[in-house]
Amino acid sequence: MIHIYGIPNCDTVKKARKWLDANGTAYAFHDYKKEGADPAKLKAWIAAHGVDVVLNKRGTTFRKLGDAEKADAGDGNKAVTLLVQHPSMIKRPVVETPEGILVGFKEDEWSAHFS
Repeated sequence: MIHIYGIPNCDTVKKARKWLDANGTAYAFHDYKKEGADPAKLKAWIAAHGVDVVLNKRGTTFRKLGDAEKADAGDGNKAVTLLVQHPSMIKRPVVETPEGILVGFKEDEWSAHFS
């Protein structure tokens, strides 16, 4: 089963879900706003892709953090704590498939992964 993690009103998540639907790919959706972020999953995603890929530093939530919290974001373990507290800072969407984890939506990457 494919699991997609994100926030339903995020434009990138909407595009990703629309792409999955158009390609007949069944998935379960995990809404961070309602269900929160799982620290164990965050650790696994960071281990697989690195904190710089999983953490969205371009969003307003990250930019509003204090300097100390921004500095902590570079450390994988401290970043997990920040991402649990502020799931809006997780790059979206994150997709878990039997073949691996995708972070963000790039149509060409997804087409290659799901073919």
